[in-house]
Amino acid sequence: MTLMQWFIFILIIQVIHGLGTWKLYIKAGRQAWEAFIPVYNGIVLMKIMNRPRWWVILLFLPIVNLIMFIVVWVETARSFGKNQLIDTFLAIITLGFYNYYLNYFTNVEHVKDRNINPKSGSGEWTSSILFAIVAATIVHTYFIQPFTIPSSSLEKSLLVGDFLFVSKFHYGARVPMTTVGAPMVHDTIPVLKNKSYLFDDHKGSHSWINKLQLPYLRFPGFEKIKRNEIVVFNQPADTLLNMNDFHPDRNYYKPIDKKTNLVKRCVAIAGDSLEVRDGFVYINGKKNELPDRAHLQFSYYVQPKTNQFNPTYLKDRYDITDGFGIINNQNTYYFSAISDEALAKFKNHPNVANITPIIKEKGVRDSNIFPHDPNYNWNIDFFGPLYIPEAGKTIDINLEVLPLYKRAITEYEGNSLQVKGNQIFINGELATTYTFKQNYYWMMGDNRHNSIDARSWGFVPFDHVVGKPVFIWMSWDGKNPRWERFFTTVSGSGKATSYLIPFIVLLFGFIGFNKWRARKKNS
Repeated sequence: MTLMQWFIFILIIQVIHGLGTWKLYIKAGRQAWEAFIPVYNGIVLMKIMNRPRWWVILLFLPIVNLIMFIVVWVETARSFGKNQLIDTFLAIITLGFYNYYLNYFTNVEHVKDRNINPKSGSGEWTSSILFAIVAATIVHTYFIQPFTIPSSSLEKSLLVGDFLFVSKFHYGARVPMTTVGAPMVHDTIPVLKNKSYLFDDHKGSHSWINKLQLPYLRFPGFEKIKRNEIVVFNQPADTLLNMNDFHPDRNYYKPIDKKTNLVKRCVAIAGDSLEVRDGFVYINGKKNELPDRAHLQFSYYVQPKTNQFNPTYLKDRYDITDGFGIINNQNTYYFSAISDEALAKFKNHPNVANITPIIKEKGVRDSNIFPHDPNYNWNIDFFGPLYIPEAGKTIDINLEVLPLYKRAITEYEGNSLQVKGNQIFINGELATTYTFKQNYYWMMGDNRHNSIDARSWGFVPFDHVVGKPVFIWMSWDGKNPRWERFFTTVSGSGKATSYLIPFIVLLFGFIGFNKWRARKKNS
């Protein structure tokens, strides 16, 4: 729905609320009209319930408000003496329409200055759990989100098994577009393995359910995405049930904020011209220089001098990221990811005869590479040049460049596009130029031959950006903890420093101080 449609929808909700509670407002010493005024009626209701006025803000936060509606339904009934378990059950099961019964068919009295503390252990636990969920959902949605590294595409900088804290506020927290869903989970409910949100995945915007989606909104951030920063984003081409069934065309609908979360390095920002030569990225004609913590990795063929060759030992000794394969009847080995540092040591091994980089030939087209068009003979090692769209900038549009920007114009910016002969029509009008509405970015992995990234699916629009990884709070290699990576920063220069010991000292110091203060207060 558009913002205007949502505004009308909210007004309808206010009318429904007013019709079901205006007599209750009067019994609480207020005026009937106060039950109908948007926002103001919430402030008055909080006073009737003896609850803080800032709760009204929570009623307008997507996902959080689903929990708060339940709380308000129950609290309204309790404010008029309906404290029994059956009252709570009816308030919830009727979706708040139990208040209509109280409003029109009972002679309830308002409980002024009621004690808001739970009257039973179960009630206290319920209240604590509900507000813990509310607080955690707010933090998760608008401030910090935990994230786990699932693949080796940024190996050396981020390892498989790293647990990150991703900042939502650096680039500006994105308001959830999916308004009905489970709190603090992404697209799947753990254990149950069911979809965590209400959406018709096969009908897109044609379904009435999907019209409950909010338009894209984002709070202001305090910095912009910088070149070579690591970014978490929703995969633009996540059009199927899982990442392994990748296909560049859309045939399975998912809301933007429920697409698969990925983490890659932003090698090019809006307005840049990008080209890949021999696997290396060039930005605006200059070779891209990565931060010192980043380590590019490529695939190689390794030919040993003798049969006494132990690739597993060498892989571990020389810190080679990914696995290896055997080709040519064991005369040659394939190593899928070796960094320059490992290569410099590895090539001097006495049993290594030859190391050959695996580089695609220039001009040989890979059909799996963006823009998936036979007129572009690009592959993972030779790609571009390509302009990265910038908001407000205009480009010439013709049949030659259309494959590069068609998805951005239609899928990401919501325009209709038709080709008639040699002419292009956008939203029914003949177009020779196009002005972009938002910024785009080019996300790639440092493990250049083992990363499904922008070379496969193209640009990442800014409305798909989730946040900035800032902290590794835990790291696990699958069997053992990597203690040296606990509580380290993601960005920065030089070797990452662990702040685990200072954190433990501060934690125990804080606990000890609280215990001391409690004893002093009771003495």
